[in-house]
Amino acid sequence: MIRINLLPHREEARKARREQFYVLAGLISVLAIVAIFAIYSLIDAQIEAQGRKNDFLKQEIALLDKQLEQIKRLREQTQALLARKQVIEDLQRDRGETVHLLSELVRQVPEGVYLKSLKQEGVNVNVTGYAQSNARVSALMRNIEGSSWMENPRLIETKAVVLNGRRVNEFGMDFTLSRAAVEEKQQ
Repeated sequence: MIRINLLPHREEARKARREQFYVLAGLISVLAIVAIFAIYSLIDAQIEAQGRKNDFLKQEIALLDKQLEQIKRLREQTQALLARKQVIEDLQRDRGETVHLLSELVRQVPEGVYLKSLKQEGVNVNVTGYAQSNARVSALMRNIEGSSWMENPRLIETKAVVLNGRRVNEFGMDFTLSRAAVEEKQQ
């Protein structure tokens, strides 16, 4: 019987499998490194693309912020112009009011009443003066009440004083101008 030694054949098969294992392990390692590099490159490209998008958005936001600031300034200018326009309209409406007030006062002040001061703030008018009697002050209040330009007379005070050696009544009175009558006359 012939004895065949199969040990070197088995040893060669083991050696071939071991070499095959090392080659496959090396290929898998290289493949893993390539996959990791590809994934890293892909993620890096996405990060850079997102960074460019973020930069673009930041530039657009800065541009919009500038435009919003301009819009805000324009609104402020518009409000200022509207306020000026309103002042001009009020002045235009009220420009003849003082003349009409003085003209109407001349007609409504009864004889024996002398006006010392006249102060107007908007539609409110404050008058101080002297009257020969309280009846003359009452007549002035009735005349103001009956006027189409003046309304709501209110006596603040009246007191007896001596003026140039004569006894007279000093009075203070408030009344308002009727805007409706003023606007009707201007039209």
